[in-house]
Amino acid sequence: MAKLYFRYGAMNSGKSTALLQAAFNYEERGQAVLLAKPSVDTKAADTVASRLGVARPVDFLIGPDDDARARFRDERAAYRRRAGDALIQPEAPADIACLLVDEAQFLAPAQVDDLFRVAVEDGVPVMAYGIRTDFRTLAFPGSRRLLELAHSLEELKTICRCGRKALFNGRRVGGRFVFDGDQVAIDAEGAPLDNHNVTYESLCGACYLRESGGELAPR
Repeated sequence: MAKLYFRYGAMNSGKSTALLQAAFNYEERGQAVLLAKPSVDTKAADTVASRLGVARPVDFLIGPDDDARARFRDERAAYRRRAGDALIQPEAPADIACLLVDEAQFLAPAQVDDLFRVAVEDGVPVMAYGIRTDFRTLAFPGSRRLLELAHSLEELKTICRCGRKALFNGRRVGGRFVFDGDQVAIDAEGAPLDNHNVTYESLCGACYLRESGGELAPR
């Protein structure tokens, strides 16, 4: 049975790089994949972009109210039509082998349910990549649902500036850490105008508490 995978980590843990590597591995073995990401992630527009400089356009964006399974099925059907026409796509794999989703924390819980159904009922593995918690240490709704449903969980690790394992994502506005505000604020590259000075830093527990004055999630 195909599975839903959730690969998560703090900022700068190589999630997009791992996704692009997974896509490369499938295609190197003669298999076809589809790439998607939530449209709310305006950074890099319709592209999965690694901080290492590697980038690739997604096959489709998932809007806030979209049925993610229906979007996948439409793209899968379009791929099958192209693959069936040897003049358009000679020697193409007959079907999609995997769906890869970047920035999965921005999905709605119902859209994560859709991805689960893609794996279980449509028989296509789904690999979702994202972060667990926001800058206040609260779970994103999409990540919470992935932690509840995914067949397989894998943590991608990175380090804090102090050298310890990073767990949290600190938000800086104008270079200073902040601990209140909207859950979603895309960082500087490709960000909305009012968030142009937002950046993030991966922090260990000790450094997060030091910057927040000992506070975790707001009560």
